[in-house]
Amino acid sequence: MAVTVRDLVKQAQAEIRDTDLQPERARALLAHLSALLGNCNNEIREADAAYSDVLLRFLDGNEAANRARIRAECSPEFQRKREARDTKELVIEMVRSLKYFLRSLEEEMRLAGRT
Repeated sequence: MAVTVRDLVKQAQAEIRDTDLQPERARALLAHLSALLGNCNNEIREADAAYSDVLLRFLDGNEAANRARIRAECSPEFQRKREARDTKELVIEMVRSLKYFLRSLEEEMRLAGRT
């Protein structure tokens, strides 16, 4: 079974949440998650294109635009699109959290050196 980007993100999320994160590991996770952002962008691009095809089919069905949009939003393609965007948002927030964590550790070390 292939490991997906979502699986990798979930693993990192669990590690950040459930362990006493060491600075070296935090740096490694930060680099790994930053690299995964490109994969997230690729998935979003592909999912947007698939959803647009579905929406266009419903719009071509001589249905009102608002009804066509609602029907398209019930499709697996829309679900994939949302999941891709949500995954990217999660990655961005985890990157921000790790950066903050590392900055606060650096600040603690700097202040500890003054005493």
